[in-house]
Amino acid sequence: MIEIYHNPRCSKSRQGLAILEESGKDYKIIKYLDENLGPEQLKNIIAKLDIKPIELVRKNEAIWKSDYKGKTLSDQEIIEAMVANPKLIERPIVTNGNDAVVGRPPETILNII
Repeated sequence: MIEIYHNPRCSKSRQGLAILEESGKDYKIIKYLDENLGPEQLKNIIAKLDIKPIELVRKNEAIWKSDYKGKTLSDQEIIEAMVANPKLIERPIVTNGNDAVVGRPPETILNII
């Protein structure tokens, strides 16, 4: 099942959702700001993306700049920061089985659906 980790207020996320709608494939919307992701779920997504946790952080968010920027953080601490502050998670993320992409640009979603 295709899943999109979606923030309705984000234009890129809305564009990613439109790509899924146009594909005609079944998918599930996960509004990750409402349904908080746990650390294991986030680790699983990061593994599918094949990236380091820091690569999934939105570094221009005010909370990152005020609380985390310039600190030496372990991967686990970065994951904990994203769990505690889901606004820090880059979006949209689309998973399909063992594959995942961050939809920036949204057209990258076409690579896994």
